[in-house]
Amino acid sequence: MGQTVDIDDFRAAMARLAAGVVLITAHDTEDGPRGEDVGMTATAFMSVSLEPPLVLVSVRAGSRMDELLERRPRWAVSVLGESQRHIAGRFALRGRISDRLLFEDVDYHRGEESGAPVLGGALAVLECETEQRVTAGDHTLVIGRVLTARTPSADGGPLTYFRGRYRHLT
Repeated sequence: MGQTVDIDDFRAAMARLAAGVVLITAHDTEDGPRGEDVGMTATAFMSVSLEPPLVLVSVRAGSRMDELLERRPRWAVSVLGESQRHIAGRFALRGRISDRLLFEDVDYHRGEESGAPVLGGALAVLECETEQRVTAGDHTLVIGRVLTARTPSADGGPLTYFRGRYRHLT
């Protein structure tokens, strides 16, 4: 059996991989009379296939988003622009009880296919339906079939994450 890599070394190595930043959202209809919107910042997001159109997001196993995506098959992805850094930071907070306040002053509308919040000003927006869930260590890989894809905003560049910080391309 091979030698186990040091967790800190692995984390430092992966921090040198620049990643785009997205907001994954879903609407939980089981949480109260109107339900609740849930959001999560993610950098582990990628395109998987063009035919059929598939994407993948990695969520922490046992997290609120993991539990919700297991129950609710439809969700949305908003690709964040450099001006949306504050949104990325807000939805990256761990251990929060309710997302209701996080959405309070955020410009969004409901996706037609998912019912999930879709951010205004996002560089791109996808609405997805879960095709497959794969357990991978302490995360769940959620593969979604893309139901709609739009590019509503051409303003500004992408928000990226590199060496533990949000950045924008220069």
